[in-house]
Amino acid sequence: MEKPAITLTENAADHVRRFLDQQTGGVGLRVAVKPTGCSGYQYVVNLAKDTSESDKVIISRGINLVVDDQSYPVLKGTEMDYIKEGLTEGFRFYNPNVEQTCGCGESFSIKPGKQAQTG
Repeated sequence: MEKPAITLTENAADHVRRFLDQQTGGVGLRVAVKPTGCSGYQYVVNLAKDTSESDKVIISRGINLVVDDQSYPVLKGTEMDYIKEGLTEGFRFYNPNVEQTCGCGESFSIKPGKQAQTG
């Protein structure tokens, strides 16, 4: 059986459940990448209000993760965690497709052959 494109740790699932419980009209969490930054891509996470035919819906720990078809190749195999360290908290991505991250930690480049599909 193939591993889902994205999995959540228990910490991440707990955080997402609390977030979704406070929202109205959402169908899950949308996870994507967008071209940006000094290395190439940046993660984008927000409420998925709906899905389109080209979206993939992945269920991890009972939570719907909505991924667009362009982001799917870049995110495939990623584990999302939610970390609290001192005053800093947020998602941490363990993505096997990442080749390197930039010095600021906000963007990343991916291994050849894993680029996001465009247009």
